[in-house]
Amino acid sequence: MKRAKALRRSLTPPEARLWKHMRAGALGGLHWRKQHPVGPYVLDFYCAQARLCIEIDGQTHEFTMARDARRDAWRGQQGIETLRIPAEAVRVTPESVLAQILESAQARLKL
Repeated sequence: MKRAKALRRSLTPPEARLWKHMRAGALGGLHWRKQHPVGPYVLDFYCAQARLCIEIDGQTHEFTMARDARRDAWRGQQGIETLRIPAEAVRVTPESVLAQILESAQARLKL
């Protein structure tokens, strides 16, 4: 919990950019949590209604792919889908990233 609190105060620039559009129901009226702890992991963004986790992958992602796969598998066992988005996509095309997130969340709500 302490780690999650610290991470909430120090969002990366791509995370801060997305959070500005996701907070307070601004994205499809859905409630999102930032740096939310679930089990042994802290999720970048989480929508409990849709059971959807958004992970923003920076440049170091290529070195952590095996670890990320284990985390994604664990979340999948908990019924949480993970949507991984490159940080560069957030920087270059934030509108399309937000549309992709909203589409994924709405699809999960229909399950």
